[in-house]
Amino acid sequence: MSIEHRLNHIAGQLSGHGDVLLHSLDAHTGEALPYAFHQATGDEVEAAAQAAEAAYPSYRSTRPDQRAAFLDAIASELDALGDDFIQDVMRETALPEARIRGERSRTSNQLRLFAEVVRRGDFYAARIDRALPQRTPLPRPDLRQYRIGVGPVAVFGASNFPLAFSTAGGDTASALAAGCPVVLP
Repeated sequence: MSIEHRLNHIAGQLSGHGDVLLHSLDAHTGEALPYAFHQATGDEVEAAAQAAEAAYPSYRSTRPDQRAAFLDAIASELDALGDDFIQDVMRETALPEARIRGERSRTSNQLRLFAEVVRRGDFYAARIDRALPQRTPLPRPDLRQYRIGVGPVAVFGASNFPLAFSTAGGDTASALAAGCPVVLP
């Protein structure tokens, strides 16, 4: 059996410096599937974290319509994955096809939901308390508050929901919607 090696994506570059290969297994048989993932080295993990940190100011500054379009594009790409994707997930999880198709739909809908929240600006939760210069004993200054992303986010998937709580799931969608770069294992 020929093994396809899948590399890490770090700041738009492919990287596979690690010698350890992580094999996906058929959940029914325990046999290795025909692809393996390079386990990231400590240096690669550090490079990914630094790249996310460097990307944060730029990504946080994207306009809401740009961020929403990005989330919509991820959803569309997920929807466009064909039967091979469904079959791979079924083999890796032993979950039935209907469950995987339903979860893919749920995941892409989550992404679109977050895109709509970003378009509307709801995530800012903007609040303005106008100045009260006549207030005693001291005047109140003009206070303005809104939410911003906190910085890079690490997301770890859950095996019981391999799509909805995975690399494209709700944690990743909410981080991207808030303007936070994401690092995935």
